[in-house]
Amino acid sequence: MNQYDVEIMRLAGQGFCCSQIVMHLALDLQGTGNPGLIRALNGLCHGFGSEQGVCGALLGAVCLLGYHAGKGTAEQAVDERLLLMRSELAAWFEQEANSRFGGITCNHIAPEVKPRPGVCGALVAECFSQTLTLLLNHGFEPTAPADL
Repeated sequence: MNQYDVEIMRLAGQGFCCSQIVMHLALDLQGTGNPGLIRALNGLCHGFGSEQGVCGALLGAVCLLGYHAGKGTAEQAVDERLLLMRSELAAWFEQEANSRFGGITCNHIAPEVKPRPGVCGALVAECFSQTLTLLLNHGFEPTAPADL
């Protein structure tokens, strides 16, 4: 059992989808919340409404990378590490999902775009852990609030 499994089950039971759960876990690590951001991630749920849409766990994880390294104000610049982190995350996810499910879409992972708790929850936990590792490996501190 992964250290995030209980929290993932709790959040899924409250009706949050994969992309929202990834960000919720990240904000919990920081001891903060952001209902507007969580609400916005609802747009990425279930392959963003398409059977051929990319898995929400990956989409939420990419958003988490952007949360730490993306441009947030006119004065900020995108951190140069973001492109590499996104590429590394995508390569990891593609390898995992292709080998286990035959693709990276919700339809491959959860046919009929209906979440499968055992499969989807585990994938969310793995994706979140991989994202934290990438952030740490590239010099970000996931427990510290993002530079807003």
